[in-house]
Amino acid sequence: MTIGDPLAVTVAGTNWAAVRTELAAHGTALVHGRLDDWRPADPGGASLRATLGRDWARYRDITHEEIRDQFAASRLLLKHAAAAALHAEPQDLELMYGPTGRPYLRGCDQIDISLSHTDDLLLVGLTTRGLVGVDAERSDRRIYSRGLDRHICTPHERLLVSELPEEERNPSLLRLWTLKEAYSKAIGQGMRFRFTEFGFGPDGRPTQVHRPDGTPGAGDEWSFRTCLLVSDGLEFCVSAAVYDAGLGRTADAQITTMLDTDAVAALTEALEGEWSHDYWSQFLDH
Repeated sequence: MTIGDPLAVTVAGTNWAAVRTELAAHGTALVHGRLDDWRPADPGGASLRATLGRDWARYRDITHEEIRDQFAASRLLLKHAAAAALHAEPQDLELMYGPTGRPYLRGCDQIDISLSHTDDLLLVGLTTRGLVGVDAERSDRRIYSRGLDRHICTPHERLLVSELPEEERNPSLLRLWTLKEAYSKAIGQGMRFRFTEFGFGPDGRPTQVHRPDGTPGAGDEWSFRTCLLVSDGLEFCVSAAVYDAGLGRTADAQITTMLDTDAVAALTEALEGEWSHDYWSQFLDH
């Protein structure tokens, strides 16, 4: 299972078919945008309220203007990207949150989503394979010099990082940080799963989840991707984690074709009514 390059998108003029093509080819798509491009043009308008849906109250409660704009812009990007994948309208999708704050689309379990934003970068992950998590950090963020490696690395990782040339230590830690964030988001744990309890091997090898001692902790059901992304003149370290549930890639994620044809046929036969066949067929024909 491969994870393609992140696709840059804007509010207007974006060929959203590229998102569907990426999902069809890999089962996963990464999409990114700039905060200034997705900042709401009418912060109090009816259009934004309709698109945010249940998030409208949460949006209105944010007092800091920049944080409020970032919240709205990230949800707009997420809903537009998901709508493109589902052949739906953004305002028709309802964004919900699990007990740990993990977002999901209500009634659309054929696609999983993840969201990250930092500075001017907005990042969205979509997958039809199982679970997805994404994370992004500025490449110039200093981690190693501040001693954060003690809080985000397993003993094995700290040893590997300490053996690197000094100029490679901070980029290596940023890679590990974003991979751990992405993996934690995918499993719905966020920061609740201590980063010192799981790790990843060194760059240049197939990425795999490791136990604290460096031995493999997960198999081929997980795929990872880390890349550098330039947005508005700034460089970011971006990571994605995708879990393959083993159900195969969903070839058709359209919201209008969610009903399983075998299940509908079984219901029709069980009801043994001519009306039931006509009733269910109208859903399959649209």
